[in-house]
Amino acid sequence: MTRAPVLGELAVLDDVGPPRRGRAYPAAGATSALLLPAALLLGGLVLWPVLRTVHASVTTDGRWVGAAHFRAALDAPDTAAVVGRTVLWALLVPAVVTGLGYLLAAASRRSQEGGLVRLILVVPIALPLVVTGVTFRLMYDPDPTRGLATLLAARLTGRSAEDAPQLLGPGLVTVALMSAFIWAWVGLAVLVFRAALDRVPPSLADAVRAYGGSRRHVLWDAQWRPLLLRTFAVVFALVAVGTSRTFDLILVMAPGSVRDEAAVLALRVWQTSGGTTTGEGAALGVVWLVAVAAGMLVAALFVRQAWPPPRPAEPEPEEAEPATAPPPRLFRLIAAGAAVAWLIPLGVLVATSLHSPVDAAAEGWWSAPLSLDSYRDVLGGSELWRALTFTLLLATVVTAAVLVVALLAAYPLAWLTGPAAQATGLLLMAASIVPVQVIAGPVNEVLGVVLSSGTARGLALVHLALGVPFAVLVLRNAFADLPAEQVRGARLGGRHWWGTLRRLARHNRPAIVAVSVLEFVQVWNDLVVGLLFSGPDAAPLGLFLAGQTRGFVANSGALATGSVIASVLPVLLVVLARRHLVAGLVAGGVR
Repeated sequence: MTRAPVLGELAVLDDVGPPRRGRAYPAAGATSALLLPAALLLGGLVLWPVLRTVHASVTTDGRWVGAAHFRAALDAPDTAAVVGRTVLWALLVPAVVTGLGYLLAAASRRSQEGGLVRLILVVPIALPLVVTGVTFRLMYDPDPTRGLATLLAARLTGRSAEDAPQLLGPGLVTVALMSAFIWAWVGLAVLVFRAALDRVPPSLADAVRAYGGSRRHVLWDAQWRPLLLRTFAVVFALVAVGTSRTFDLILVMAPGSVRDEAAVLALRVWQTSGGTTTGEGAALGVVWLVAVAAGMLVAALFVRQAWPPPRPAEPEPEEAEPATAPPPRLFRLIAAGAAVAWLIPLGVLVATSLHSPVDAAAEGWWSAPLSLDSYRDVLGGSELWRALTFTLLLATVVTAAVLVVALLAAYPLAWLTGPAAQATGLLLMAASIVPVQVIAGPVNEVLGVVLSSGTARGLALVHLALGVPFAVLVLRNAFADLPAEQVRGARLGGRHWWGTLRRLARHNRPAIVAVSVLEFVQVWNDLVVGLLFSGPDAAPLGLFLAGQTRGFVANSGALATGSVIASVLPVLLVVLARRHLVAGLVAGGVR
């Protein structure tokens, strides 16, 4: 919107409407300044490290060696099994999560108990993967006197305690890890499918029935074809990309003796190179990058203009459509049963924390007296408080910085259209899914030049660079989706770009809340970034908990207690902001 004097009076010229939405906005000079912080972070701590990794994969001391490092890495023992296991994770786990998510979302719709079911299923989303690993390792403990799942498996198979199935043994450890991951991610699928089901107008199903359609035709023609098929693809792609970040779960849950049998590329890259740049580690990292990029392109193909679906205009009261009938009672009972099953791991974690350290290490929670000794020991020490205070400060500072940088960058990018907007979306999506293990060596090199590596400032800078791409992606789309009337009002009320941005941000509170909660929870729950870039004076909470797993059985009580304490804040945030999280996730599509 432009102001100009006309016959001595101030007139407002409308240049905001949809036909002229792509006009430069704000001015070119201001745009460069707004994009500069995000460009420096992504260029220095994401793009250059990726290029450095690719260069290291084909050179040795600056000398070109071609595919030598790739051959050495792929010919190493068990590498083929690691790659195959990674592919299995990327195909099987998303299929199970997506299928369960749809069934539970459909079974818990429009019923009194449906809200409680969805609330229970959402809680595991907020738990750190370290805590999920601790929880399921307690359940799958190979000793039937301590592991509930092992005890049940022994009784179901009619075996003695000595011959009980080893759920964390070489043959079943991958299945056990997948079950923990599925437990943690099904809630996300339920939220997304519930949002999609709520957008399906009941009149569409009525039209199918009017033409003689059966229940199967209603499911296919009134739900799957118009919306749910793409939603299925979106959820599948999101979970497939998420399986590339199973590092925390494997490191904590798999015992050291079977870790090689459970390894995927996420773990093997770290085992090969750690926080340094090596030829073979870089080659494996490039293989991993290519696989993740392929998954990202598939996700972009289905996310593009598939989410969020347009919300129909509100009908007049006399024309309001009848509410969809709740699912049959059998389906509602199945959903309630699933919710109870989802509570069992949480119950095991809390019950173990309510026993003394000696009892938690010696026998199962069901056969020992309740005690608060583990809480007294953990809360009486200084290590947990130091880790909690540092992580709270780190997450708060990083979240605020990510929000500021992302708002500044998203504001000018929102007005791009056509190929420029699509290319920007793809670049931001690619930057948001780069595995940090792949670029750890080059990032440490950058930190060694700009800051001293292993400091709190360096750790915060890495979190900031990793969080900015997704935040910009979500906020950019939120700005672009604003109605033209709101943009006109913001342009009219703000004399300068910062006034316009402030007014537009008020209209985007749901997206801002989603970005803030997701970033805070991501930093709070992190293990891998802390493992790769922290130092003695900058140890976050995830690293503290992971360190306690070295003597898992002896530390069971303290681990369970620390895990419960570490989970309270992220669970509260996700539960309170769950209405905004789906909108924030699906707004990251490519336009």
